[in-house]
Amino acid sequence: MRRLVTIITLCTGCLLAASAQTFTQRIQQKGKSSEGTLTVNHDRSIDELVNRQPEGWIPPKKEEPLKTTPPPAKSEAKTETATPEQHRDTVSIQVQQLDTRRKVMRGGYKVNGYRVQAFAGGNQRKDRQKAEQVGNTIKSMYPDEPIYVHFYSPRWICRVGNYRTYEEAHEMLMNIRKLGISGASIVKGKITVSY
Repeated sequence: MRRLVTIITLCTGCLLAASAQTFTQRIQQKGKSSEGTLTVNHDRSIDELVNRQPEGWIPPKKEEPLKTTPPPAKSEAKTETATPEQHRDTVSIQVQQLDTRRKVMRGGYKVNGYRVQAFAGGNQRKDRQKAEQVGNTIKSMYPDEPIYVHFYSPRWICRVGNYRTYEEAHEMLMNIRKLGISGASIVKGKITVSY
């Protein structure tokens, strides 16, 4: 009987000691001398959210979300600045919006030509994400160039432009390599041109 009372007392003491420590305090504890130290700096409301709200806790007032406008009709970059009332943690935010909508060439037809292949990966999700990332990088530098991210079995590829001559394609290839995409090459195939 004495042993049972001792075990219950020890368990209760351990539970009380563990519950007195918050999640943030536990991750900030110093470990072994070979381990680093973690410091967490955040707002009181976040601390209350992460470490369970105490009784009588009143959630902060909801702020209106940052209002954004649709991208411009042309492929021009646009910069917006948020006011402190719209975003309380940061005084101003620079947002650059590019028109990334798919453009369909009306009245175009297919002819033999060249494109610059900026990326060729495998058939996994990470390859698709990498192809889209390369396409967005090129689109941010050359917004008027058409970017094609497609799955041509068995791989995801990213191709740029519609060039009738090899020289035009080679010029874009050199520009893309300057961006740090060293695996780019020129491929021959069907391109879309206007009448």
